[in-house]
Amino acid sequence: MSKRIVLFIDSVHPVLEEKLTQAGFLCQRHFKSNFEDLQNVLPQAYGLVIRSRFTIDETFLAFCPNLQFIARSGSGLENIDVKLCQALNIRLYNSPEGNRNAVAEHALGLLLGLMNKLNKAHQEVRNGVWDREGNRGEELDGKTIGIIGYGNNGAAFAKKLRGFDVKVLAYDKYKSGFGDYQVQECTLEALQEQADIISFHVPQNKETKHFFNSEFLGQMAKPFYLLNLSRGKVVATAAIVEGLKSGQIKGAGLDVLEYEQKSFESFFDQEMPTDFQYLVSADNVCLTPHVGGWTTESYVKLSSVLADKILSDELN
Repeated sequence: MSKRIVLFIDSVHPVLEEKLTQAGFLCQRHFKSNFEDLQNVLPQAYGLVIRSRFTIDETFLAFCPNLQFIARSGSGLENIDVKLCQALNIRLYNSPEGNRNAVAEHALGLLLGLMNKLNKAHQEVRNGVWDREGNRGEELDGKTIGIIGYGNNGAAFAKKLRGFDVKVLAYDKYKSGFGDYQVQECTLEALQEQADIISFHVPQNKETKHFFNSEFLGQMAKPFYLLNLSRGKVVATAAIVEGLKSGQIKGAGLDVLEYEQKSFESFFDQEMPTDFQYLVSADNVCLTPHVGGWTTESYVKLSSVLADKILSDELN
């Protein structure tokens, strides 16, 4: 191929296009093209830039005979057939480094908001209710936080917790030897025995779907706060509701939900189950629309990280 054509099939910060263009790539935008339209241009593609609008599977890749790389703005690769890409020698890039700080700050905000009942108190004051005792908070100092998944986001959250007088435990099935001054590596059983707070930071795959379920809930030794800033299907909503109703879960901060579709904007187009309706109405639940890593700063960093990774390989 004489020209290295990169198709942007999802919108990202323009710094990625700018850097690739400066390096000699020909960048084309197809933000609104459907799959049928893309079939006419995919055979030319040297690279793809995506977020989550399409599933990159065998059917999709059949139209990409010249594809050399896929750049996913964000961390998760669950919408890409990774094994097939490896078999086809298609390089995969993602950018968890770009939004890890944003996710960590969001996690801390959710946690402090839950423990101090900020969402409940805010709504009550707006409605003319001045209930100090009913909004008495709980301090983070002295608590034990259990982080499940110690990759970019889990480690960034542990870093944010350094200013508090807390014990931070971390469990990661795929890593070991990461314990240091800010975190103590432990088994899942030890984490369930000691944690006052559980925070999930794992990728979505067959092993992690409904990682948190009724069985996990039953193995927790004491009441706890639950955070999920990974993927919605990692945590079973039914188990959250079960824990909230029993009091075993003191509060839940959820940036992701298992009902999410590939298009976030169509979330409320589907019929929502009873468990979701419970979450919406519960005073001790804080929900955000998958924006943990979606800050002004991370928007730039996600694209900059991808550009650096792509160009590093292309120039070497």
